Amino acid sequence: MNLMKWIQGFDLFLFDFDGLLVNTEKLHYAAYVRMMEGRGYQLNWSFPRFCKAAHTNSVAIREGIYADFPALDPDWQTLYNEKKRCYFELISLGKIDLMPGVHELLSELDKHKKRRCVATNSPFEQIQLIRAQLPILRTIPHWITREDYEKPKPDPECYLRAIELHGKPGDRIVGFEDSLRGLKALQGTSALPILISDVLPSPLELGCSLQFASLSSISM
Repeated sequence: MNLMKWIQGFDLFLFDFDGLLVNTEKLHYAAYVRMMEGRGYQLNWSFPRFCKAAHTNSVAIREGIYADFPALDPDWQTLYNEKKRCYFELISLGKIDLMPGVHELLSELDKHKKRRCVATNSPFEQIQLIRAQLPILRTIPHWITREDYEKPKPDPECYLRAIELHGKPGDRIVGFEDSLRGLKALQGTSALPILISDVLPSPLELGCSLQFASLSSISM
């Protein structure tokens, strides 16, 4: 694929963050394992099983854990806060990598001065820590983090806000997601939604316009 020609077809680029630009999914998985170990349980899920749950809806992980461990006592918010602490510890160790193709794509977008924005469920503190480790992420000028909107994906609020702030009339807008929740959020906007996933169903089943195995498919 001619990356430069493809880029010129759009004016505004919207991105999810976790699992799309940065390989944080394994750290989220490890954080859940650590959280459960701290409670005296062994979470023996395979990584693909975790990804399918995480990418499908906002309650699949919670329901799966409680189904597998019915004796687990604390409420989910307590468990999730423990998981978040474990995750923050892991990213503080500097074990974050870019997803394949991301460096090349972001470099080209920066080179051609294309408008671009991330809309993520991650809080600003986590984003700052990860950006400090991966300089190419600092070429993205606009970031909408969890503190900047009320309704999480699949509600389109975060992407609508990105378009409101950084879009212009007549823009050709494209958005990239790696989850069903994110895909539905993009479908609630004027952006062309592109699903980047090798663990979810086919684009025809999802009603998605395009699908690439990874961002490296675009950067080739």
